[in-house]
Amino acid sequence: MGVTRQKHAKKIMGFYKHNFQFREPFQVLLDGTFCQAALRNKIQIREQLPGYLDGAAQLCTTRCVIKELESLGKALYGAKLIAQRFQVRNCSHHKNPVSGSTCLLSMIEDGNPHHFFIATQDQDLSNKVKRKPGVPLLFIIQNTMVLDKPSPKSLAFVQKLQTSQLVPEYQKQSIVELKEKEGLVKQEGEKRRKRKRAGGPNPLSCLKKKKKKTQEGQEPSAEKKKRRKRKRNR
Repeated sequence: MGVTRQKHAKKIMGFYKHNFQFREPFQVLLDGTFCQAALRNKIQIREQLPGYLDGAAQLCTTRCVIKELESLGKALYGAKLIAQRFQVRNCSHHKNPVSGSTCLLSMIEDGNPHHFFIATQDQDLSNKVKRKPGVPLLFIIQNTMVLDKPSPKSLAFVQKLQTSQLVPEYQKQSIVELKEKEGLVKQEGEKRRKRKRAGGPNPLSCLKKKKKKTQEGQEPSAEKKKRRKRKRNR
């Protein structure tokens, strides 16, 4: 079962590497529910996760997640200690902390530019993450970490990219500017003009035809001269 799970994760990682440019070290954002589940199932996240993802991983969280765990008291004290061991990523809620799920969602806005994984047991947060293309989702089942398969949003996004339907406007403009810089636009215009000129008659062919006609017209007079000479000789 372990080998099958590893192959499954490797295939999914290949999808995100190829289509969304995920690179090592992988940035994994964890919330309080994931830390609590890892503690309850005796999972060593720091040791086990890089092996599962087949690459170096940076475990991180936010101040909002830690504040939320602190507010929940002794019940989640162990999860708070685990979260505090991770790197704290800056969020936009310094003065007014929000819930952990709201904070993590804000970290993957605008197309997930920092290529974050989201690790959570919160079903509502998971559903919202799946609505955003290019965000890998991690969760725990029993005593095992699982990388969720690509969401329908991610698959649809990749399909549109492959059919060139989502080329950004700035890329289109840069392509046009590059063509103009290389002179490709002028070359296309010159080719079209040459095709138009080629449609007229060739003056050389007309001259050749006239020469043939004069030669044909001279043949009868030459034959007459020959006949006259023959008659005189007789």
